[in-house]
Amino acid sequence: MDVDLDLEGEGVAHSLEGHFLIAMPNISDEPFARTVIYLCAHSPNGAMGFIINKAQPVSFPALLTQIGVVETEDDIRLPEGGREVSVCMGGPVEKGRGFVLHSDDYDSESTVPVAEKISLTPTIDILKALSEGVGPRTAIMALGYSGWAPGQLESEIAANGWLTCKADLGIVFDADLDNKYSRALGLLGIEPAFLAGEAGHA
Repeated sequence: MDVDLDLEGEGVAHSLEGHFLIAMPNISDEPFARTVIYLCAHSPNGAMGFIINKAQPVSFPALLTQIGVVETEDDIRLPEGGREVSVCMGGPVEKGRGFVLHSDDYDSESTVPVAEKISLTPTIDILKALSEGVGPRTAIMALGYSGWAPGQLESEIAANGWLTCKADLGIVFDADLDNKYSRALGLLGIEPAFLAGEAGHA
């Protein structure tokens, strides 16, 4: 099943493509509690993005081996100076499908520009490129994605479910997943402890 990214954002008064969604404390259900989501698509047809701060229980080298991109982990040649690619739980939809968010220095027939300096490639070609040391400079892999029906995300934001801010690529690609939530809140000048204290208050 192909995902219609609809990255134009036409018809939306304020498209949030290229922005973070940061979960408020009243979102307590998994998988969205304390999440930071990078939003790739936002239009009248709905929205689509990836949770970028919750890890899958598998390393990138192990994943490449499991799906047959390389025979052994020793065959992987990640770019010199590049960070290990984090494998995140992108969301509850199509959890077995992989997507790679990456810097815009890699391009293929299936690569889609998302925002300035960041692109999305949903095919195995980029995994092969990364394993051979010819992929993008920075990347993060997500298994599954998060999706919203038309008007659903706007309703959740209006109900104080999400904070939004322009995404910081340093946070998107940071290998330290545990600190992404507090760092994203920091973009808004908010301390996590203060946010928790405000939960349930008008």
